[in-house]
Amino acid sequence: MHLLLERPDYQYFLRGADGGSALVNTRRLTRSFIIAADTLLEDWPLQDARHLQPVDLERLLALAPELLVLGTGPVQVFPPAAALAHCLQRGVGLEVMDNAAAARTYSILAGEGRRVVAGFLFPTPTMAQAELAPGPPVGG
Repeated sequence: MHLLLERPDYQYFLRGADGGSALVNTRRLTRSFIIAADTLLEDWPLQDARHLQPVDLERLLALAPELLVLGTGPVQVFPPAAALAHCLQRGVGLEVMDNAAAARTYSILAGEGRRVVAGFLFPTPTMAQAELAPGPPVGG
């Protein structure tokens, strides 16, 4: 069987992401970033979706998406309702998921030619460990 690597016809190709890094084209990114087909904005200062404010979404919304995908690190973390409402008021959908799922979703939508913008959050190591740590025992 002959396999052919198909290269997308856009500038930035997200190859994958997890809770600690993402691979864009051939570069490994370990800090929060924003990506669209023709834009890569590195060092997005946000690290925790629980602290996402409407103003934090302006850099994403300025890219005129029809849909925003938010990767929240190793686990899905929902932002405050005000951030979700801000997108809805602008007529833009916001999908929130862990980074691996967000990378898959973004890549599929971008590959279909949709106007999608994604933000990926990489929490500090101590923050990520706290999110993955088991809670107190039930009934204990």
